[in-house]
Amino acid sequence: EHKPVCILGLPIRIIDAAVLGGLAFFLLLTAIFSGRLDEPLSLIGRGLLMGSLYIGSIFWLTRLTSRPLRFLVRTAFVQFMFLQEYFMARDLQLIFFSWNDGLILTWEKALFGGQPLVWIQKFYSPGLTEWMMFVYVVYVAIYPVLGAIIFFRRGEEANEDYLFHLGAANLLCGLGFILFPVAGPLRFEEARSLLTVPLKGGFFTQVSDLVRSTFHAPGGTIPSPHCAVATVMWIIAWRYARREFYFLTPVILSLYVSTVYGWFHYASDSIIGILAGFLVLAAGPTLVRGWNRRVDSRAGRHR
Repeated sequence: EHKPVCILGLPIRIIDAAVLGGLAFFLLLTAIFSGRLDEPLSLIGRGLLMGSLYIGSIFWLTRLTSRPLRFLVRTAFVQFMFLQEYFMARDLQLIFFSWNDGLILTWEKALFGGQPLVWIQKFYSPGLTEWMMFVYVVYVAIYPVLGAIIFFRRGEEANEDYLFHLGAANLLCGLGFILFPVAGPLRFEEARSLLTVPLKGGFFTQVSDLVRSTFHAPGGTIPSPHCAVATVMWIIAWRYARREFYFLTPVILSLYVSTVYGWFHYASDSIIGILAGFLVLAAGPTLVRGWNRRVDSRAGRHR
């Protein structure tokens, strides 16, 4: 159970605290280090607008009784905030440190005896490429679809648990972007020179190319959000949607590989992303219990 605490008449749950707390932290960094950013006022304005809309969604939720509408409003606003905070963290990633891609290439060569980006190209084929790009792209749809399955099969509390773990994973990744910025294989010249075999596939390969060219920018890579969040989805599915867990297993395992196969990440990004996902899953129950104790303690003081 994720107990709400009433603040200014609004029921605030742990996922709301994580989302709004993360947003406030990124806004604070933006204000403090505004001189190192290109458009700090735009970033602050966008963040304040998104935060206001999110708070409005909590108020709206208290007035809704339709289960489908409650699911749509809650899921849309929470997951939209994940995207907003991803972009904010990516904009902030060079406020402390410069790119660390050279270090990544050095330690991967020492650890693996070569570059995984080079080794994996030996397995390229149109059919495999299409499958890898499919699992990379379909990840976006798994977010709300798995949430809907959990919500309508197991109830709102189960969906709150799912959303909280997703939020914690996204926030952890955002902090990683800032503390250890990595541009990514396509954005670092030495790494890009290693990518000598073209990716040839079908529809999903073209979609991934569009995503790569249109939405991707340097950074936002370590820990890999795809791998961290996919890990959370997979294990939460075991908890609340067992049939879907088995369906997701080949998709998630392939997705881990696709992040390197499709030039989106270094192997290190993906491994650390998987570890970040399991860290969130391990810490999540303790964080929820701590939150619930604080809510009970606050309620006791106000009786």
